[in-house]
Amino acid sequence: MEEVTDEPLYRDRVCGIDIGKAGMVATVRVPSEMNPARRMAETRAFATTKRGVLALADWLRCWQVPAVAMEATGDYWKGPFYRLEAEGFECVLADARQIKNLPGRPKRDSSDSAWIAVCFERGSITSCFVPTGEFRLIRLHTRYRRDLTGDRTRDKNRVEKLLESAAIKISAVLADVHGMTAAGTGPGRGGLLHRGPRRAAEGHAGAHRPG
Repeated sequence: MEEVTDEPLYRDRVCGIDIGKAGMVATVRVPSEMNPARRMAETRAFATTKRGVLALADWLRCWQVPAVAMEATGDYWKGPFYRLEAEGFECVLADARQIKNLPGRPKRDSSDSAWIAVCFERGSITSCFVPTGEFRLIRLHTRYRRDLTGDRTRDKNRVEKLLESAAIKISAVLADVHGMTAAGTGPGRGGLLHRGPRRAAEGHAGAHRPG
């Protein structure tokens, strides 16, 4: 650990994390054991796997660090954020543009994790909204259902375009080509495609393909 001098702080013990796809770099900043007016900082690299995040959690506990801050980088932050949150740490998600535009970063400092830790201990980071676990689960299923509905609609449109390109005018006599009437599953119906206007179903598919 190296000691550094700094201004009055918002938090005594913090960690800043710079997350990538396969790995992350974490910087811990805590009060100096020799002089409480000074700070100690240490930086380590970890994998973003479950084992790597648990190793990070153990390292943070060794330094009695209760809170961590990280940038919202793509979707890479989600795994470490959720795991550290489950391990009992206070997790703060920062907007990458906010971190980049904060003044005071030394030009010689190339470590993003160290700068995040400095901003975090000064209280300069505004946390982005991260929903609770229950809300995240509901949102996940809702978005997945929306995606499935969109896929179904696109497939229906693709079928109708194929029929139109083959001069099969089923949509001219049916309100819904994929409905119960067209499939012949309606009560008391034999299916309009099977016994309805034959001319609408006449066409030539040939080498047509869905658009």
